Amino acid sequence: MEQKGLDFGADVPKRPARPRAWTVSQLTDRLQGLIETEFFDVWVEGEVSNATFPASGHWYFSLKDANAQVRAVVWKTAARLIKFRPKDGMKVLVRGQVRVYPPKGEYQVAVEVVEPLGKGSLQQAFEELKAKLEKEGLFAAERKRPLPMLPRRIAVITSPTGAVIQDILRVVERRYSNLEIAIYPARVQGPEAVGDLVRGLRAINLAGGFDVLILARGGGSLEDLWPFNEELVARALAASKIPTISAVGHETDFTIADFVADLRAPTPSAAAERVVGAKDELSARIDALRQRADAALGLRLARVRARVSALTQHRVFEAERGRIRNQAQRVDELARRGEAGLRRRLERARERYRRATERLEAFRWDRQFADRRGRLAAQESRLEGLTRQHLAARRARLGGIVGKLDSLSPLAVLSRGYALVWDGDGRLLRDPAEVETGDPLRVRVQGGTLRARVTGKETP
Repeated sequence: MEQKGLDFGADVPKRPARPRAWTVSQLTDRLQGLIETEFFDVWVEGEVSNATFPASGHWYFSLKDANAQVRAVVWKTAARLIKFRPKDGMKVLVRGQVRVYPPKGEYQVAVEVVEPLGKGSLQQAFEELKAKLEKEGLFAAERKRPLPMLPRRIAVITSPTGAVIQDILRVVERRYSNLEIAIYPARVQGPEAVGDLVRGLRAINLAGGFDVLILARGGGSLEDLWPFNEELVARALAASKIPTISAVGHETDFTIADFVADLRAPTPSAAAERVVGAKDELSARIDALRQRADAALGLRLARVRARVSALTQHRVFEAERGRIRNQAQRVDELARRGEAGLRRRLERARERYRRATERLEAFRWDRQFADRRGRLAAQESRLEGLTRQHLAARRARLGGIVGKLDSLSPLAVLSRGYALVWDGDGRLLRDPAEVETGDPLRVRVQGGTLRARVTGKETP
């Protein structure tokens, strides 16, 4: 049998060095850099679930298939550009950037583009907005207003250079030459058209004095006519105090504006005939100065928007934008948690109210109220006495503390004629030997600070 003993002279093997440990934040930051760099621009197809739309304007939902799911978020700035809202169960194709949400250690897709699988996005958006506005009653027949039989002033919102305005003017002039027409020049196609149409509707209503307002444009594809399917245009049209006619496209074209307006005309020419159906002729007056001013203003605004958009997309702002979005998402989470907590408290309060009501019904309420009122008055009187005693004790204690503080305060010593003296280096002097003749001094008395200089020394 081999015997083993202690050998104090032998070399003791060293422990292996402890490997470097990552903190959770360091690991998350590293993964965030890798993931957001690798998946900067991706397309993802899946089914929408758990879609929520909080008051902040951001959208949150999950994309799933048979085997996995991933969270997705649409920031408020991107949501404004998406034509429809995804619903649970809808299959969509999204484009965006994979981002990491550090507070939860989760990854999610920051979506910028959403396309429905099946119907086109514009057709989907058209049907959703139509159903929404119809549910609100904007298409109801009882809110439609009749057109005046003999209008004196007509406002037309359309392109000043297209054939539409020429057709309207030709029909009106042939029927009644003395009719006054005001034209609000607006773009009727493209992303800037919505702003022009809304501003035109508001400006004409603000100016007042018009009997009929015509919103007109020639035919085109669904994309060309899309400004007249925007919710902003529909609500501005519904808010008009002047009776409105929608004359957009050809007879087979239908837009949201057609359903909201008081009257739909199949063509712009038909709209003019309906307005002046009882008149012979009409003359047109075009405000060229306003047209040129609005066109110049629109061009300038477009350039400014383009410049601001280019600046905000610079990578310098991306990191800060990401932090702001994380904080915004955190705020939405806290809001949801707070709302859930309030609902639970409300349910508990309702349950306590129900039980109290049952107990109250089991007794005569007049006797119970009288007894409770007496006990409440006694407790109130006792509480007032205890409160007064407590406040008196606190005031006495506070007075004693204030007196002690005053007696220990250096300022109290100064009030008796004493002073504190510092040398030029800010050291407090205790002995005349610490300074020489001619050295500067700083003297603190009760009323303030004095500057002095040593002119001589005296010993007691």
